[in-house]
Amino acid sequence: MPDYKPVFPHLIDSEQVVASVAPRPMGKTTDESRAAQAAATGGEPTVDFEGRTNPYIDYQSIDLLLSLQHPRSQGYDEMCFFVMGQVKELLFRGLHFELFNARAQIRDGEIANALIILGRAGQYVDYIGDSWNILSTITTEGFNEFRDHLSTASGQLSFMYRHVEFILGNKNRRLAAAHRNVPHVWPAMEEALNAPSLYDAVIAQLHRAGFEVDGRALERDWSEPYRSDASVRTAWLRVYQTPTADNLLYRLAETLIALDEKISLYRWRHFTSVHKIIGFKPGTGGSAGVGWLRAVTEHRFFPELWEIRNDL
Repeated sequence: MPDYKPVFPHLIDSEQVVASVAPRPMGKTTDESRAAQAAATGGEPTVDFEGRTNPYIDYQSIDLLLSLQHPRSQGYDEMCFFVMGQVKELLFRGLHFELFNARAQIRDGEIANALIILGRAGQYVDYIGDSWNILSTITTEGFNEFRDHLSTASGQLSFMYRHVEFILGNKNRRLAAAHRNVPHVWPAMEEALNAPSLYDAVIAQLHRAGFEVDGRALERDWSEPYRSDASVRTAWLRVYQTPTADNLLYRLAETLIALDEKISLYRWRHFTSVHKIIGFKPGTGGSAGVGWLRAVTEHRFFPELWEIRNDL
């Protein structure tokens, strides 16, 4: 076990923090008002504010955000685990936002817009993957100091990660059901479970573009995980006959498989990091732990784009 214990600096009087999730009132500025402000301060940052807060704190409720870290033990590594868990949830929120909007653009036939959005989504996934650079510094001994305090909490219970999985097409009724007792989360989760995914929108766009797609891939039970379809595979092969920059469907395919690859790398890092920390012990949430994670690394969101590589 680490022979040092954490010292938690007292940074915020949490009793005075406004705990509301509503946006805080703020004014607006213009190019003219900002120029006038810079002239008034001689180019130095503004430091005089009225009231009991300042605009930076209010814009993102920073004092509330930084009051939400509550390690449950005296294990030194728990603060790292706690902060990085919350950071990943925020990144999943951002990633889902991009995927949600990419789906909307694809539905509207705006492939060029979707490509821009998916480019950012890929950068989010890279950043999420890099979170393991920090998390992998947690040692087995350090994790054991606080693991019992997790109860049955597990990343598999992340509703934000589940939203990412669902919008990408990896539906799972059982894992969705973990949130049915949470009234402020379940309605959106149930809707996501039963909605067409981003890839379903892509397949519909292939059909609208004149590629023959079997009706079973166009109208199905959206709550079921997507399975490879021969007609979709054939359609992609036709798309790849014109691998040029002005072929937006080709560029979309390459962007999707790159995104799939990035997520696979994130999952692999998750698997190897957890393997290093807990070995083959059961997971805290009832799963087989590393065995479960290893199986997940083999999943592909857009299977036909991988399968056609044999034929290109």
